[in-house]
Amino acid sequence: MEFSSLVLMEVDKDNKFIREIGSYEVSEGAEYITKFFCKEGKINLYFDTGKDVEEWEYSAIYDLFDLKTFEEKGYKIEEKDDEYNPTWIVEFDYIEEHMEMVEKLREICNIIHLEVKKSFEESENKKEDYV
Repeated sequence: MEFSSLVLMEVDKDNKFIREIGSYEVSEGAEYITKFFCKEGKINLYFDTGKDVEEWEYSAIYDLFDLKTFEEKGYKIEEKDDEYNPTWIVEFDYIEEHMEMVEKLREICNIIHLEVKKSFEESENKKEDYV
């Protein structure tokens, strides 16, 4: 599925919807995003592999996915390993200036796209290590 924009919702401390903050035009990689909201001035962006993975792939993808690529750009990222498929949460400060937020989201989407693609390719090459 292709996405052209993401709608940012603001939630309160109990995760209850407050309002729509804005809509942002994004790039390739946004199709992996599963949740996108602002809570107490922080953006929480959840993403996964975009498709169901086999049991061996689950471990392989977590092992091969490079969190440092996000951290080097100043993003906080963590694995959410209680989901059916490998899932991550990226957190960063909300930016009021619309175009700056668009650029930030495009950068994140690009990193997501490259890292998910790379993780799947590398896991396939190392399948025998995980089965």
